[in-house]
Amino acid sequence: MIARNAPAKVNLYLRVVGRRPDGYHLLDSLVAFATVADRLEADTADDLSLALDGPFAYPLAVETTDDNLVLRAARALAARLGITPQARLRLTKNIPIAAGLGGGSADAAATLRVLNALWRADLPESELVAIATGLGADVPMCLAGRTTTVAGIGEEIGPAIGLPECGLVLVYPMAPLATVAVFRANAARIGVAPATAPLPITRVPTTVAALAQALTTRGNDLTDAALSLMPEIGTILATLHATPGCRYAAMSGSGATCFALFDDVLMAEAARLDITQANPRWWTYSGTFLP
Repeated sequence: MIARNAPAKVNLYLRVVGRRPDGYHLLDSLVAFATVADRLEADTADDLSLALDGPFAYPLAVETTDDNLVLRAARALAARLGITPQARLRLTKNIPIAAGLGGGSADAAATLRVLNALWRADLPESELVAIATGLGADVPMCLAGRTTTVAGIGEEIGPAIGLPECGLVLVYPMAPLATVAVFRANAARIGVAPATAPLPITRVPTTVAALAQALTTRGNDLTDAALSLMPEIGTILATLHATPGCRYAAMSGSGATCFALFDDVLMAEAARLDITQANPRWWTYSGTFLP
């Protein structure tokens, strides 16, 4: 058996800087990967199957197999290799679905890594990236799995960026928010307002305070669109901003998950406990970012 974690992706800032003729939005974003992760296991088998467990498994269990990114990734890799896809897969789903954390993309990236090893394909990184690109705009950055700036529709991945050590809190209102709906709402908004200019981070922040300042000047251009569809995001952001020790808070990706940065993991966990006690319906997580 071969196993791999599929960590949650957090967009520390996200700017919409344009739109292609095919409708895809052009982005400028800094992505990092949190310590909360799904888990993918693969073993040899005579056919291709996927078992699901974990707290967020149910929505995937009712998907059709054509929609499931793990199975799509397995079939895409097998097609590239010219083989019949054969593997027994198990996905433990710990990341909320349709939450702005890239869980499905991370799962697809982990599938490519695991099956490339299980099937002894030894495909080079460039070929895995090509397959990942065909699965979705976020899959290549999840395949890279490093803190970096991204551009284009997400496929232009920059060099690794080292973040200062910090604590992280994630809050999800237990209500999915479809990415396509948020981008449509944002497209309506920027139909009367120009897209923002790229503002990539060129100097790596060395402290949490410096990171917070860099993020404050960039923000998330999808926040207003997401708020128009789910006002509860505003309540979460207000809660995070009011939490003692919070250095910065924003929405991740297209929402609905929001995040907050703290000086260390202990402060983040104390904040999470306070938030959970006051808002037991919300999903919360505290930890940090992967190096």
